[in-house]
Amino acid sequence: MREIGLRYVQFQKIMNRFFVNQGDIHEDSITIKDRDDIKHISKVLRLSISDQLEISDSQEFEYIAEIDFISQDEINLLIIDKNKFAREAKNRIDLFQGIPKLGKMEYIIQKCVEIGANKIVPVFTERSVPLEKGNSANKVERWQKVSNEAAKQCKRGILPQVSPSMNFTSMIKELKNYDFIILPYENEASNTIKDVLVKIKRTEKFESIVNINRFAVIIGPEGGFPNTEVEALVSIGALKASLGKTILRTETAGAATLAMMMYELEL
Repeated sequence: MREIGLRYVQFQKIMNRFFVNQGDIHEDSITIKDRDDIKHISKVLRLSISDQLEISDSQEFEYIAEIDFISQDEINLLIIDKNKFAREAKNRIDLFQGIPKLGKMEYIIQKCVEIGANKIVPVFTERSVPLEKGNSANKVERWQKVSNEAAKQCKRGILPQVSPSMNFTSMIKELKNYDFIILPYENEASNTIKDVLVKIKRTEKFESIVNINRFAVIIGPEGGFPNTEVEALVSIGALKASLGKTILRTETAGAATLAMMMYELEL
């Protein structure tokens, strides 16, 4: 009986996570105003007064809070505990993903957010499917919802943003703002992703940055990058890296790269 009771208590400690704006966090209380969250808490989860939730301000802190009041317009919670993010990476890794076909983007976003991507940028490259180019603007809102749900499920500190799609030329300009650019490339024979990361960690630039090293990971669509695009990326400092002996699909390559980087840089 004692063992069953202990398991029940442990199960009860598994709390749902929600995100609020910093303006909704007060000295000793938190207000949830998002109608979808209110409905989910009260109607789907059927939580009530005294039940506890995990709350993130999406910036720096996460809280454990107890429901004090529920109405159709807001939920008020009393703060029980406050801590800095425990699950965010020390290094910021943004994924620039060549837009694939047949809805694969949702899978890519979900898995890469779970692993630790800070931001995801859909990119139209030379080999992107033309049909997708006309629909991408309408899909960003859906893709952001996928990111939000993944972040809540794996209890991220932030809601990784899915940026509006951009073309290859715009990406090149954007990449110049990053400290390091990683280009997984199936034709790279000299350097593995581990080789590249070990070299980066030994650089004076990596060690001298006090706050956060900003990494960009570039993944091509089906068919990869043509030589002209690879050369353009290398010309601005992108480091080509092999992910192994096999050639990965576009929906696998981003998640695999992020997992390898998290292992080498964070663990």
